[in-house]
Parts: sequence; C-alpha cells; structure tokens
Amino acid sequence: LWRLGYCARLLKTNHFRTAASNTSFPAVWMLLAQRSGRIPGFFVVVKKNTFFTMPETMEDKTNPELYLPHPGVRGMTLLNREAFKRTLVVPALKVKKEIVHSVLKSLKQSVLQRPGLKRVVEDPEDEDNRFVILDPHKVPEFSLAESEQQVLKQLGVHPEVSRYHLELTYENFKSEEILRAVLPEGQEVTSGFSRVGHIAHLNLRDHQLPYRHLIGQVIMDKNPGITCVVNKTNIIDSTYRNFEMEVLAGENNLVTKVKENNLTYELDFSKVYWNPRLSTEHSRIVQLLKAGDVLFDVFAGIGPFAIPAAKRKCRVFANDLNPESYTWLLHNCKLNKVDTKVKVFNMDGRDFLRGPVREELSKELPLLKEEHKPAIHIVMNLPALALEFLDVFRHLLVGEPCSPAGLPTVHCYGFSKHSDPARDIQERAEATLGTSLAGRCSTFLVRNVAPNKEMLCLSFQIPADVLYKRPCP
Repeated sequence: LWRLGYCARLLKTNHFRTAASNTSFPAVWMLLAQRSGRIPGFFVVVKKNTFFTMPETMEDKTNPELYLPHPGVRGMTLLNREAFKRTLVVPALKVKKEIVHSVLKSLKQSVLQRPGLKRVVEDPEDEDNRFVILDPHKVPEFSLAESEQQVLKQLGVHPEVSRYHLELTYENFKSEEILRAVLPEGQEVTSGFSRVGHIAHLNLRDHQLPYRHLIGQVIMDKNPGITCVVNKTNIIDSTYRNFEMEVLAGENNLVTKVKENNLTYELDFSKVYWNPRLSTEHSRIVQLLKAGDVLFDVFAGIGPFAIPAAKRKCRVFANDLNPESYTWLLHNCKLNKVDTKVKVFNMDGRDFLRGPVREELSKELPLLKEEHKPAIHIVMNLPALALEFLDVFRHLLVGEPCSPAGLPTVHCYGFSKHSDPARDIQERAEATLGTSLAGRCSTFLVRNVAPNKEMLCLSFQIPADVLYKRPCP
C-alpha cells in the first residue's frame, strides 16, 4: 500500500513538474514504471481514478478541433451549408426522464454547456429514458470520476457512460468557427462588424476579399435582424464623410433606422456618415450642456449632437456641407420633434463659422455680463480636418473681450498616430490658433481607430486675444 501511494504521488509530481514542457503521459508513465520496478498494468486503478480526474490532464486531453466544421469546407467561397455537417461520438448517460433535472444539477460541471446544442435528447428505443449529453472535453475517456459515480448511484442511475452519435450542422457552429474553417489556415478571421439598423458594416482585409460574399452570408445567418451586409471599398471621403461600399449579402436597401441614447435617427448609410461606436462620446458632450446653453455644431452630420442638445432645451445651430446629411438632419429634427429648436445650415464649415456663428456670438457675448448667463459650446467633429479649421477663430470678433468665463468652449476632434497623442493634438491646435493652450485645455481619448491611431477630443475656451481683434484707437 505504501509503495502504491508513493508511486501515485510520484506520478502526480512528475506530471506537474513537466507540464510546462508538454511532457506526454507515456513518458511520465514509463518513468513511474522504472522507479517502481512494477509493470504498468499494476497501476491501472491509479491511471483511471487519479490521473484522469485531474483538471490539468483534462486540458491536456482536450481536442480544440472537436467542434470545428468538416475539414472539407476549407477554401469554400460560395456558401454550401450542407458541407458543414459532421457527426461526433460524445459521452452520454442514459437516465429516467423523471430524474433528468436532478442529474443535470448534480453533474453540472460535466454536462455539455455549448450554446445551440441540446443537453438532453430522447432515447429512440425507450420513451421513458433520456440521454444526458456530457462534455467530451470534461469526460475524455468516457468514464466519470469516482465522486460523480457515487452521486449517480445515490440517484439510482447506472454510472456507465454510453457513446452517443451527435450530429452537428451549419446551424450549430458559431460564425467565427465557420470562417476559421473556411479561410486558409493561419490567416486572420474577422467576425466583428458595426451594426447600423438592419445593416452590418464590415472592413475586410485584402486576404479576406475572395471570401467576402460567404463572410457576408454567414454574418447575416448568425445575427438575427441583419438583412444587409456591406463592406467598405475605400477610405472615407474627406468632403462628405461617406464611403463607397459593396453589398455582400442580403437586400440592397441602405436606408435604415437606428436608436442612440433613446433617440431615433433615419439615414441612407451609403450617403451619410454614421458610426455607432461614437454613441458614448455623443452622450458625454451633451451631458456638459444645460438648458439655455447655445450649441454650434459645425459638422453636424444627421444630428447626434444637435438633436439631443435640443432635447435638453439648448439653442442649437447645426451645419453640414453634405446635402444628403443636411436633408436627413432636417428629417431627424422633425422625427424627434425638435425642428423648431434647431436652425439647420448647409454650408462649408469655414463659411458657417464666419457667418451664422460670428453673427450669433456678436449678439450673445455682450449679454453674458448679466447673471445666469448661458454657456456657449462649439463642436467640431471632423477628425480628419477639424484642427485645420481652428484658424477661423483668430480675430473672428472685433471689440473688447467679454468676461473670460463667457468665452466659447470648443470641442475639436482629431486623429493622431503620435506616441503621445494628447500632446500631438494640443501642439497642432496651438500652431493653428497661434497661441499656447498650456493649462487651459483638456484632451479626452475617444477611441482607438486602428493600430497606433487614436481619435481624441481637445476641449478649450477660445483665448480672448485669439477671438477678439481690438479696434484701432
């Protein structure tokens, strides 16, 4: 008995010691046999009850390809759902249907947990019995641990594990599993996308383009409510902030409806810019506003800043150069019942700042000496170009500066690939404004756009010596 216990401990010790180097079971087994001086058959009980109930060993025995589709789908470019069928032999317990719930509860660590696959199936030979499917990763040797066998005996269930033929079809595989099985081995698989209403928007890499229609169909199949999948075919047009796209699967209908922060927007995704990843940033800026404040939205798009600001009872002036954006902005103002609170313009950003914005600032700023003065905010969400527009503020107004507290606050967005993106954005803004913003600005990281490319928001009050040109004596 002592020798048996020593050998069992030796087996366990050597297993842990060599786990990092992926030492296989036979090597450890031979080492144990050599040290014990006994033939391996003497240790059959140890092998079953000690080694294979250790979690580390289960991980070693797992087959990561167990749930992959049939290997014959590799290289498929036109989707054939029938080709994904595959039959697996998995462990199962035959139990009376009256105690299925108790068995599931008692063996919850070993029962199959894969979404989309039934854990309990009927026995075709006996309607009073059911098969409880076990996880082949947790029961790799079709034998339960001693403790689990004892639990089953207490429930009156024979602990013998059966072999059940489980058929997997296209419907049982996740989109990432399907794409990983189809695309060439070692190549990156993209299963993520931006959802805009019923549209899924992909940014496929060059090596994925031969499979683009299959990828589109898989995304549509696996995501309820998606009826159109598109892929961007070029970079965003800097003039109108939209991009060309190819419909990969589904209906060619790019007019859609989205909800953001409890508001509804309608748009033609092929003609205007919309990014669902900016929802949090839209909300962050709008939360800075109070009733009675004034918002100038220089590059308004279809209204994700302007409309919620109007809902907060702010005075809003919204502009966009893209005629399509202007049309949908008007439409969405009516849709959300703020059309009387938003003045909408279809102008170049510079013309908007030098025209309606300067005119309103000339009216508003002299009044800000009164109590309960509203704050003025200017949003410039055109990250590719907005920093270049800041020079418009230089001497935009003529006269004596108002109270420093009443100076407009600018929220200007930009992209940066610099190692210190916050400093980069600030220095570029300072160069355009012609003054230092040290100690009087803040930067906020909005999101990571691409590897080594950040989108930031620079917020600052326009310095009085920049905004005002004092008249000659």
